[in-house]
Amino acid sequence: MSGGHDVVIVGGGPAGLATALHAVRAGLDTVVAEPRRAPVDKACGEGLMPGAVRALVALGLEVPGHPVTGIRYIQGARRVQAAFRHGTGLGARRTDLHRVLHQAVVDEGVPVLPLRVREVRQDATGVTVPGTGLRARWLVAADGLHSPLRRSLGLEVKTTAAPRYGLRRHYAVPPWSSYVEVHWGPYGEAYVTPLGPALVGVAMLTARRASFGTHLESFPELAARLPAERAVTAVRGAGPLRQRARTRTHGRVLLVGDAAGYTDALTGEGVSLALTGAEVLVANVRRGTPGRYETDWCRATRRHRLLTDLLVRARQQPALASRIMPTAARLPRLFAAAVNALA
Repeated sequence: MSGGHDVVIVGGGPAGLATALHAVRAGLDTVVAEPRRAPVDKACGEGLMPGAVRALVALGLEVPGHPVTGIRYIQGARRVQAAFRHGTGLGARRTDLHRVLHQAVVDEGVPVLPLRVREVRQDATGVTVPGTGLRARWLVAADGLHSPLRRSLGLEVKTTAAPRYGLRRHYAVPPWSSYVEVHWGPYGEAYVTPLGPALVGVAMLTARRASFGTHLESFPELAARLPAERAVTAVRGAGPLRQRARTRTHGRVLLVGDAAGYTDALTGEGVSLALTGAEVLVANVRRGTPGRYETDWCRATRRHRLLTDLLVRARQQPALASRIMPTAARLPRLFAAAVNALA
């Protein structure tokens, strides 16, 4: 049996929607399966690096938000910062990013079906989603950090590192900087992202299981800027963050976004890697070279994965963790080079 669509995309987050846009514009008959109504929110640092902004502009998309001009690390009295050399980043609510991507997909005429997909069946000519009538030559698993499809296909790789988690909340206070601030504490990091004239997002990354308020107490200077009565959203959580996939290709199933593997939110590159992966995936399907997707994905994401992994491993070693900020402050040019390599 053949026929059906060219591409079925399971998951309507940024990775899935960007894949759908690239696919339909490449002339591929595309459909998205996503059970949640748009816009979908999730725990996210909400800072887009210049590379992600460029990728969105290339798709013809304009996401509202607050300009981000660089990254600043803070630990006690120590501070080191680096401005972006090539373009400006963007602090954008996750819901705004999702709304813009979703509307663009709908405007292109791509059906977004309210379906939850947990398993697929494939043969030599295509992939079928049982019980839905959906069939396509290729299926894209873009179903997130804890991808049910990655697990059902046996592509999950167990990790031995201590799990890290993310917590996020918004505060109705004016941003005091156009930089994303990363505050280094004894148990984790606090990210502050400017999102609007009177809104900042605060994300905690940590291996310690505790409430958002408890984590915030570890950053007295930051807590003083964020009175509890100015909190305007509930706390959202995500994790464990580190997820590994054995491969990005499994027959006619291709993995993209967080489903393809995720290291950590420490360098804020999740959306950038999702957009890059979407473009690389569709380019290979269009060229008829899906077998090259794994190699191209690894090449396109290698720098970000290696730098993030190195930083997270250092963070988890007490002897090294205490040296991260002093080293960055002592070697500001190296810090700036790392920031712009990721940007």
